[in-house]
Amino acid sequence: MAGGYGRVAAFSTGSMRRSEHAEETFEEFTVRYEKEFDGVKDVFELQRNLNNAFAYDLVPSPSVCMAALKAARRVNDFPTAVRIFEGIKAKTENEAQYQEYLDELKPLRDELGINLKEDLYPDNAAA
Repeated sequence: MAGGYGRVAAFSTGSMRRSEHAEETFEEFTVRYEKEFDGVKDVFELQRNLNNAFAYDLVPSPSVCMAALKAARRVNDFPTAVRIFEGIKAKTENEAQYQEYLDELKPLRDELGINLKEDLYPDNAAA
């Protein structure tokens, strides 16, 4: 249509809305998500918190990952526990950083009996 009358813009042209957590430090983020995962009561809440935590342009701290893994165990959600490690692998910058997370989380992973995707499907490890 001429002049754009009746067209709906695909993207908002207004100013971006600021999040209530816009000025949050990494330490505040960590404390907030540890608390969020400590309060998880069902799978939906666990997955919602994981989606939110991993949506930021950072890798959640090992303590946040520990709280998430414990929450996954509490709600008996093994697949999500495995996926937490997939999220860590996707967010880390390189294999060495991923290995640091694996090393730090290994005692809890062993305690909870959580396998890595690469352990479960070694033929697909590169995927």
